[in-house]
Amino acid sequence: MTLSLTPDVTLTDVENGLVLLDQRNGRYFHLNGTGATALRMLLDGSSPEDTARRLGDRAPDGAGRALADVRSLVDGLRRARLVVTR
Repeated sequence: MTLSLTPDVTLTDVENGLVLLDQRNGRYFHLNGTGATALRMLLDGSSPEDTARRLGDRAPDGAGRALADVRSLVDGLRRARLVVTR
């Protein structure tokens, strides 16, 4: 799976994560630090499984739910039409 932002979405780093702006409707979406890290990995070509493994390496206490969280992030971004997957 390859993930990319839709053409009308811009991404900005903020102190505690990322903000995505959907320029089609002016809506902002905030991702916390972990969500921002996961999205960056996915945009750089990592699979959801690899992203979850790498996040789990950083925070072993959350490793068990990392894959479900990454998939939930991708699903939410896709439903909001902020990303496309191929």
